Order: sequence, then structure tokens, then C-alpha cells
Amino acid sequence: MVLVRGLRALLLGKWSGPRPGACAHTMAPPRSFALELPGCSLAHFAVGTDVSGTPTDPRVVALMVPPGRSYSLCVPVAPGADYGARVRAARLHQRLLQQLARGPLKRCQLRRLLCYQPGGGAGTLQQGVLLHDPSDSPDTRRALLALLDSCLEAPRPCLGEFLVDSPQQLWQRRWELLDGQGWRQVEREPVGPAPEPDLHPVVPDLPSSGVFPHREAARAVLEACTGFIPEARAMLELVDRCPAQAQKGTFPVIVVEGLDATGKSTVTQAASESLKAVLLRSPPPCISQWRKIFDDEPTIVKRAFYSLGNYIVASEIAEESTRSPVIVDRYWHSTAAYTMATEVSGAVQQLPPAGHSVYQWPKDLLRPDLVLLLSVSPEERVRRVQGRGLERTREETELEANSTFRQKVEACYQRMESPACRVVDASPPREEVLRTVLSLIRASCGYPDGGDPGPAGTWD
Repeated sequence: MVLVRGLRALLLGKWSGPRPGACAHTMAPPRSFALELPGCSLAHFAVGTDVSGTPTDPRVVALMVPPGRSYSLCVPVAPGADYGARVRAARLHQRLLQQLARGPLKRCQLRRLLCYQPGGGAGTLQQGVLLHDPSDSPDTRRALLALLDSCLEAPRPCLGEFLVDSPQQLWQRRWELLDGQGWRQVEREPVGPAPEPDLHPVVPDLPSSGVFPHREAARAVLEACTGFIPEARAMLELVDRCPAQAQKGTFPVIVVEGLDATGKSTVTQAASESLKAVLLRSPPPCISQWRKIFDDEPTIVKRAFYSLGNYIVASEIAEESTRSPVIVDRYWHSTAAYTMATEVSGAVQQLPPAGHSVYQWPKDLLRPDLVLLLSVSPEERVRRVQGRGLERTREETELEANSTFRQKVEACYQRMESPACRVVDASPPREEVLRTVLSLIRASCGYPDGGDPGPAGTWD
């Protein structure tokens, strides 16, 4: 769990760094938490000496009271930490989740837990997990402490244990590694209610963890990965060959977005043939062989890979749009929408509201003239997925199994700005959908209906 004495001492000018092996003390009390519950709901609670004595959310209490025992396990990240530290913390969190599925810990129920500082802005979010052991076995505590011992490098995960002395009062005791004395529990702190923040705790962190506002942010993430992902260096070499600010040519650029199995491949291929346009895809073929490697990494690394892929596509668009129209199968909107839908837990209502800056197109990324969003009913999309007979991607599987995830992706698409998505009903027969798409392209891009693309000067 996140500890607090270091920050307090730092503010008093007395801190010289954490004790060897101790958790990083990075947040002032009380510490606030968002707990993901069944039904895509969130419960908020706080831990600290200043927590009020009013009743805690009964949904939280239900997870803490006997029988059983609950633990919190969080990965600390110092506010303002560089991308290298953030990547290390994200990989540690991913490794912990894998280890929690083994041995005596696999019997525990796991729920996503976020530790955050209300109003703290970017860089204060810490990823974690709440473990509930229904049997309250001492083996669980021993396994958790052994797990902490196996983490030899900073940041060390922080472990807290929840106690109950009455139906109304919960406590948490944190474990610290004391020099020469092993792991010991420190003084208990009360658990109390926390108000729901105006924005989901993940939202302030999105620009530095997945929805990167410019190329250099995503590049810094992959630069921090070159020591353990050789493909990251190769990816950066490709990116560095691209212009810093790719400029669109005189021909129009049209992006086609949509969930899997909405007909993007069919529409983009047919539209490119009808308009004598070049068809490009994001991620581009030159990096597709590395997708599996980066898909297995934490979100911050995975999304940096896809974000930089968009900049490689932008350089291709810049070149091709000097000679002909360009159709692009997916681009920045997909990267941002899937990141937000994955990282912002809970229901659609937890997403950033329409008009939030996270929906704005990056200023250094080549902007298309038109973005079309293909949409079909959930039932039709599932029918098409099953009819394809192809191996499904993780995202396809999640879209089919989790209606809330699908709704969040669609909501993110529809909240994008500058440019916004023009929704196209892709349920009718293919020929009708294509006619609608071509009509929108011609009307939006100054292309005379039924005419040929013509020279560059005829395009707006």
C-alpha cells in the first residue's frame, strides 16, 4: 500500500530517501481508493489517520468482514516519476497479477483496486488489487510476504491487511520491511468513506499512460523499454525516420473506424477502388510482426506502440496524399477509444465527459479530412464475427463477451472531436453501405458525385 511519511518529511525538508527495502512514501493521508465491484460499479473508500468515523460503503464492508480476510496490494509510483519508473511499475503490477494466480494465492478473489490522491492530477495513480481469502488461511499471508521478498528492485509492492473490530469500524495495517527485522505491521489506520471524485481516478493519468497527446510522450515510453524489448529499438528507428510534423498533401484523407466485424475491411477496399485511392492501415504492415510482443505488455507500453504506429502511418499518408486520395483503415481514434474503454473501469458513465481534452486529436499528428464510424447492432456484429470463421483477437473476444466494454468503446468514438466521427449504419447490404460512404466522402471532400478524382487542384 502507498505509504505517506516520506512525503510529509519531504515537505518539512527532512527526508533523505526511503529506507532500503521500504515502500515508497508518496502520498499524503488520507489515501483514497476506487474498488471495482461486480456489475461494473465502483466503491470508494479512504485510509488514514484523518479519515472520518462515518459509516463506510456497505459494499466495501461486505468484502472485509469475516469469514475471510482481505488484503490490498499496490505498486507505488512517485508523483512526477519519469516514464522509465512508470514502465517498471506497470510491468511489476502485471507480474504480480500473474503470480497471484498461482499456489495458495489462486484461491483468493481478486478485484481491481486503484489508489489515488483526490485532486492530485496526473502521476498520482497507483495500480493495485484487493485480495479476499474466504478461508482466512495463514498460508495466504505467508505467500504474500514471500511475494514481496521476491521483488528485489524498486518499486516494491505495498501490502495492507484489513481488520474489523465492529460492523461499523474497519482498519488497515500496512506491512513494512524493517532493517534486520523482516516484515512487520505498523500502526493500524481507520478505513472510512471517500466521496466519489468528479472524474474517474484513471482519467487524469490517461495522457501519460495510454492516450498520449504527442509523439514524444509515446516515444519516451518505448525508449524506456529498449533494455528488455529489442523490438522497441527497431520500432523507434522506424519512427525517427518519419518527419516531426507530417503534412497532408492536396488530396483528401478519409479514415474508416468501427468495431471488429462492422465491415471496415470490405468498405475501405471497395471505397479505395471506387475513388482510385490508396488504401493504408493502422498499424502499418511494417510493424505488424511485433503486435503480439507489445500486446502482451502492460497498457502503457502496448498503447505507446500503437500510438507510434499512427505516426508511421501519418508519414505514409503525407506522401501518398500528394498523388491521390487516401483511405485509412483505423487511425488515432481506435487507439484512444480502446485505451479509455479498457483503463476506465466501471460503466459508460465513468468515462470522461464529452468535451474533455482527452478526446482531442494530437496536435502533432496529421489530421484526416473525414472520419467515418461504421456501426451495426450488437446482434449483427456477433453474427458476422461467428460467420468469419477466423481466430478472434483479444479485443474481439472482449467485445463479444462484455457488453459494457463494447458500449464504452462506442461512446468514446462518438465523443471524439476535431475531427469528430460521422456515424454510418453498416447494417444494410454491402452495396447500400458503400453508396452511403461514397456519398458522404463526395459531399465532405468536394468530389463531384459520380465523377473521377481528377487532379489535385480539384480537391478542397
